[in-house]
Amino acid sequence: MRTPSADLDTRYSEPEAEAPAWDETAAILAAAELSWITTVRSDGTPHVTPLITVVHERTAYFCTGPDEQKARNLRGNPAVALTTGTNALHGGSDVVLEGRAERVTDDDLIAALIEAWVAKYGEEWRFEPGDGAFKHPNSDECAWVFAVRATRAYAFGKAPYSQTRWTL
Repeated sequence: MRTPSADLDTRYSEPEAEAPAWDETAAILAAAELSWITTVRSDGTPHVTPLITVVHERTAYFCTGPDEQKARNLRGNPAVALTTGTNALHGGSDVVLEGRAERVTDDDLIAALIEAWVAKYGEEWRFEPGDGAFKHPNSDECAWVFAVRATRAYAFGKAPYSQTRWTL
């Protein structure tokens, strides 16, 4: 993926605001312990839930059980928004990725993502590879893994206030 250029929206930014570098925004995504994902139910209403994510080779990933609401939603509509940041009003930045979730089944990538989950969240989150999914140790249950194929990204700065958009 090429490094996208930033477009600072001056309508929603204080005069002294500058667009952050993409690497700075990507680092916020990579460091976030918790993110929120929005999917679309079959009736068109949004479904929002917290989850953990990793960034591997410049792509954000999440996992979910195949029977969970978000997985059921994604079978019918792959549109997602992945959000993270801080709940502070006067500091930090919030980041939003918009795009599509694409299921990952490649065994080599699954193995790399297992190690990424452990590196970020510890042994508590160690899965085993199996059948193009994360397998829970000592169980037949699995978690499907999804890549967020972002088409747009936004960063909302709060000191000073700013709104930056990237088209990916």
